[in-house]
Amino acid sequence: MSATSAPGAVPTAPSKKPGDAGRPGRGKRPGRAKRPRSLKRVLVYVLLSLGLLIMSAPFLWMALSAFKTSSELTASPPVWIPAEWTLDNFRDLLDKLDLPLYFMNSVIVAVLVTVSNLVFCSMLGYALAKLNFAGRNKIFGLVLGALMVPGNLMLLPLFVLMSRMGLIDSYAGLVLPFAAGAFGVFLMRQFMQSIPDELLEAARMDGAGEWYIFWRIVMPLVKPALATLSIFTFLGSWNNFVWPLIATNDPDKYTLPVALATFATDPNKAGGSNGMLMAGSFLIVLPVLVVFIALQRHFTQGIATAGMK
Repeated sequence: MSATSAPGAVPTAPSKKPGDAGRPGRGKRPGRAKRPRSLKRVLVYVLLSLGLLIMSAPFLWMALSAFKTSSELTASPPVWIPAEWTLDNFRDLLDKLDLPLYFMNSVIVAVLVTVSNLVFCSMLGYALAKLNFAGRNKIFGLVLGALMVPGNLMLLPLFVLMSRMGLIDSYAGLVLPFAAGAFGVFLMRQFMQSIPDELLEAARMDGAGEWYIFWRIVMPLVKPALATLSIFTFLGSWNNFVWPLIATNDPDKYTLPVALATFATDPNKAGGSNGMLMAGSFLIVLPVLVVFIALQRHFTQGIATAGMK
């Protein structure tokens, strides 16, 4: 009898054969399973980078063209990075256009519209999400119906209403039609539904009123949603062109997009200067970028948690 078959002998592990490394379940190489996944990740990054480059190319061209000379703007082939950076386009634009006045008009209108949306949309969103009253579902249905109505259909009724109220050529006429939006109400209502009802009931049991609960408990919890609504509202109000064009006849009440468009179509002022138009467009986009960068952290958090309950 051999030693391996003797009683009490310690069994030895079977020796591996040369062909066992290629069999399933034996001799796995840890690097092979990770290669396809890493390759997919690289492909995703490449596709996203190409998409980002395509989307940002017009903005980069506009921003760089604002600092180019006239010869570089009309050069063929096109020149992307200016060889000589200049501020002449901005100086000429300031000389021919009352830029501070129109810039301030846009700031006033955009800030008032944004603040009013944050207040009124949050109030209505809180009522639809956390308060029980008759007709709540019907009101929410009207909000959803308002989301489906194109905004251009409301221009004529709004103009007639503002005209009869005597608000044409005024800041009130530019702000009141957009003081609250259906999208903001829907966003705030959906986000406030994620707040636990037990938290609000505990505050009510402690004697807190609805006004206190709304401002001291609910509003601090919905900061990501407020940041998201701020960006969308400010962007829409800042870039709004059709309504300020209709509701203002006085050039002193023009917003920056209307003033720049009027300037571009006036041959006595613009004179076909693409450099000044690029400089004006760059100034229009710049505040939106500042607002987005300032609220970026809250904005991404609001988008990520909007569907969570």
